[in-house]
Amino acid sequence: MGEEVTLFGAGFNRSLRVEMREERLTSNAGAVVLREAMERLGVVEALTSRLSDPRSPEWITHPLSELLRSSLLLLAQGHRDQDDADLLRDDGVLRLAVSDRRGIGPLMRRQRAEGRELSKNPEVPDGLASQPTLSRLMRTLSSLGNRQVLREELTALAARRFRASRGGHRQRDLTLDVDSLPIEVHGHQPGSEYNGHYHSRIYHPLIATIGETGDIVDGQLRAGNAHTAEGALDFILPLVDRLEQQMCQIAAVRMDAGFPAEPLLDGLETRRIPYVARVRNNRVLDSMAAPYLRRPVGRPPAEPRTFFYELSYQAESWSRPRRVVLLVLEREDDLFLHHFWLITNWADDQMPAADLCEHYRERGTAEGHMGEMMDVLNPALSSAIRPKSHYRKSVPVVRYEPGEPFEINEALLLMNLLAYEITHAVRVSVERATGRGYSLRRIREQVLRVAGRVLLHARRAVLIIETRAASLWRLLWPVVLQLDRHG
Repeated sequence: MGEEVTLFGAGFNRSLRVEMREERLTSNAGAVVLREAMERLGVVEALTSRLSDPRSPEWITHPLSELLRSSLLLLAQGHRDQDDADLLRDDGVLRLAVSDRRGIGPLMRRQRAEGRELSKNPEVPDGLASQPTLSRLMRTLSSLGNRQVLREELTALAARRFRASRGGHRQRDLTLDVDSLPIEVHGHQPGSEYNGHYHSRIYHPLIATIGETGDIVDGQLRAGNAHTAEGALDFILPLVDRLEQQMCQIAAVRMDAGFPAEPLLDGLETRRIPYVARVRNNRVLDSMAAPYLRRPVGRPPAEPRTFFYELSYQAESWSRPRRVVLLVLEREDDLFLHHFWLITNWADDQMPAADLCEHYRERGTAEGHMGEMMDVLNPALSSAIRPKSHYRKSVPVVRYEPGEPFEINEALLLMNLLAYEITHAVRVSVERATGRGYSLRRIREQVLRVAGRVLLHARRAVLIIETRAASLWRLLWPVVLQLDRHG
């Protein structure tokens, strides 16, 4: 199938030689699984129906749907730099997974090596979109309206996946975990700042996850020096409305110690949204806790104990006293008792102190999912103002103003969150199929980054994968087919 070229031999084993052949080999066979999940969940269809595409039709080679699939599939497969699209331009599986066309058309080149033309239509895509084309996509997605579409579709995608697993029904209660996390940048991207707490130059976005399911349902980019609670109320209230329309009847909010500020607490209470958050210790709270930090008389039991105390507390910046729960922890071999505080608007009869503590401790699961997203996808928010120096290897006749880098970086963040959610849908399907838990990294290594070979046979494309991956795919595929966008 083309020219065979011997590249070199191996010195440690002279029977081994390395050759180059023009064959349709890939290390991204899992893109087929991702594309099937995307189709079942209807994510690209939903986005293209609402996104604004300002391009002139006569200049369009790659439809918006294919550009979105290219970006999402590359991110999900671990190709976080848009330059990777140029290196993978001729990857057979990616070409099939990205294209709107059926059959083997996506694998056909407009012109073969020997010069015989297969298609004279320049509007038919020949391979994946280039890095400049994907960069222009991010500029298109960075408009205020398009970023809002991305955020809303992120919630809707999680809801469709969740309802599909429940026969189309919503759940009564879900917990919305809201947190901030650092995304380190290398350079001086607009809006990034040095943050002394993290000792690096970062963006400081808000991220929202569903604690019970692992879905990431929203994200908002913020400057690197933004306070943890900055903009949290305007971020949470519309999201709770979307969740209660699409996923559950009641959405409760769970937060860490950086969030309990009067505007946020009052806004949640006005809307009667249940919440629980940790409160940072201070001098007043320490004095309130002091009478309860004495060990009970007698020999300590074999197992460490936790003690709960119901109190009321009003900080200077708060408009009213609120229910707080003091948790005193007895730890083995520690001389002194440890303690921390929780604040909530649940009444004692609705959520007793012991249940409140157990509910808050489940927050660690949500933090784990955010950590997975950062570890596996590792968003590269690198957009900065760079004047265009060339266009199609020529000096541009017209130089357009570059997009706003901060807005482009928020669009990049949202695309990464969408890629996470699609990969999470595959992860949940694998777990249902096998009955075992899987990390996101394990999904990528064992299900998505699978070696394969594409053969053309009787006007059909055949993807050949290794036996080990095939046994897992055989279990996974029927579950993926059960994903239903109308669930």
